Amino acid sequence: MKILVAVKRVVDFTVQIRVKADQSGVETANVKMSMNPFDEIAIEEAVRLKEKGIATEVIAVSIGNQTCQETLRTALAMGADRAILVETETEIQPLASAKVLKAITLKENPQLIILGKQAIDSDNNQTGQMLAGLLAWPQGTFASKVIIENNHVRVTREIDGGLETLLLKLPAVITTDLRLNEPRYLSLPNIMQSKRKPIDRIPIQELSVDTQPRLQTLKVTAPEKRRAGVKVENVHELVQRLKQEAQVI
Repeated sequence: MKILVAVKRVVDFTVQIRVKADQSGVETANVKMSMNPFDEIAIEEAVRLKEKGIATEVIAVSIGNQTCQETLRTALAMGADRAILVETETEIQPLASAKVLKAITLKENPQLIILGKQAIDSDNNQTGQMLAGLLAWPQGTFASKVIIENNHVRVTREIDGGLETLLLKLPAVITTDLRLNEPRYLSLPNIMQSKRKPIDRIPIQELSVDTQPRLQTLKVTAPEKRRAGVKVENVHELVQRLKQEAQVI
């Protein structure tokens, strides 16, 4: 079984986000970047399936400029066999990402595609669903447990009412949730070995897909700062403040 995993380079989750002065987006210059945490979980799950002898090859794919090679090297150090960088300098929105991944899928012919359920920079939570729709493949989103059996994959996912288990016929698309696994720490030998693994670079124009943006960002603003807490003397004062200031009752 060949597994394709999509990974994205985002601002590291430990960084304090700053909005640009012109409110066109968030500041990324001289900011620590890393692999999207949900994509780390996706890579980890694919590597575990390979270690169990279920998968034969794990391929990491990223879309972006040359700096995305760092993210792909991380995926290779985690255990991916090879990587593909779809090169572009333009903004890629979820639908465009899904179209690019479809083109790569038709070229590589994997039996399973694993993606993080969302990227922490845009929080769109759309690419996996769109990709499954474009491929007409079954999908298991927000997976917290994945079991491969025969020619099917059993996906346990969290819903509002508890847990839901789906049985999907391969090939299929899975998006990962935080509870699926805990990504491994990278060892120095694996980091060194990753430098010898191949990264294929494909200009996005060669895929002949429409990547024109469908959405326009009008303005990005920072969230309102949390106000300091206030001590109250009694229940009556608490109720009055909830009515008059917070206006929640």
